Amino acid sequence: MSAAQDQRLLDLAQDFREALRLGVYLFRRLDPEGELTAAQLSLLSMTSDGGLRVGDIARNLGIKVPSATEQIIKLERGGLLMRQADPEDSRAVQVVITEAGSAAVESANQRRNATVAGLLENLSKQEIDDLAAALPVISKINGSFQN
Repeated sequence: MSAAQDQRLLDLAQDFREALRLGVYLFRRLDPEGELTAAQLSLLSMTSDGGLRVGDIARNLGIKVPSATEQIIKLERGGLLMRQADPEDSRAVQVVITEAGSAAVESANQRRNATVAGLLENLSKQEIDDLAAALPVISKINGSFQN
């Protein structure tokens, strides 16, 4: 790869990171009426596909295990999460979402999707098409980071 191509990728990486950073701020403010924080909803969402260990939750959220445990305890007290024995290792604990937790995530997602749809209404048809075309690429980047 040439130096010019390297610089182009570095510039693109910077612009992409900045767009994502600002997007995170936007999405954290999407649901001011909701009872749960964006971090709590993220934690609930990541447990919706099956249980996760506390260490995995902490790593996914980019926080330390004690901080994840604190959030888990709050959500557990609210009846949104529960801890159970890990079926693959009886010494370990998995955190799983409850029906109430799933309902809270669904409700928040509906409110947030409606808000974002309102923002997208301000885009041109071409901009909407461009955004739709970019989503598979963003998903691919996200998937490559998780592996």
